[in-house]
Amino acid sequence: MRKLKNSELNRLSLDAFKSIKKTPLIVILDNVRSLNNIGSVFRTADAFRIAHIYLCGITATPPHKDIQKTALGSTDAVDWSYERNTFEVVKNLQKQNVKVVAIEQTENAQMLHDFSPQKNTTYAVVLGHEVKGVKQDVINQCDGVIEIPQFGTKHSLNIAVSCGIVLWDLFSKINQS
Repeated sequence: MRKLKNSELNRLSLDAFKSIKKTPLIVILDNVRSLNNIGSVFRTADAFRIAHIYLCGITATPPHKDIQKTALGSTDAVDWSYERNTFEVVKNLQKQNVKVVAIEQTENAQMLHDFSPQKNTTYAVVLGHEVKGVKQDVINQCDGVIEIPQFGTKHSLNIAVSCGIVLWDLFSKINQS
């Protein structure tokens, strides 16, 4: 097997990406403190054509060299906005018929592999602070909670890793039909 050259990957131009239909998925970052994690989320969002990223609370915004280091230019492709209050973002999205789910470990959380997205529905996933997770008031407002099953000694994943797992899983399920 020969490794493909970048020129052989048929990547979209920035203009083509901006105009193409997006996956009905939104990412909400609730007080994410690591600039490298934020950049990684942008890059993953680009890979799966995510509709929008909301950067909330203490979450930093582009342009910033430490975000750009991991985003590799995806901050120019993926639509994003800053909102101070995550709770208000969740409420406003729900008014637009977006189903909002927190990615967290809670009582009665649904395991990711058991979650089936409804057809013709836009979903927003909330990912939280690296230590404190998603704020409880935000969890309370969400339509549900999804947990990523883990089987080792540590029961947490890096937020960028969690985002990648969840977006790939939901992207795959949404595009099955």
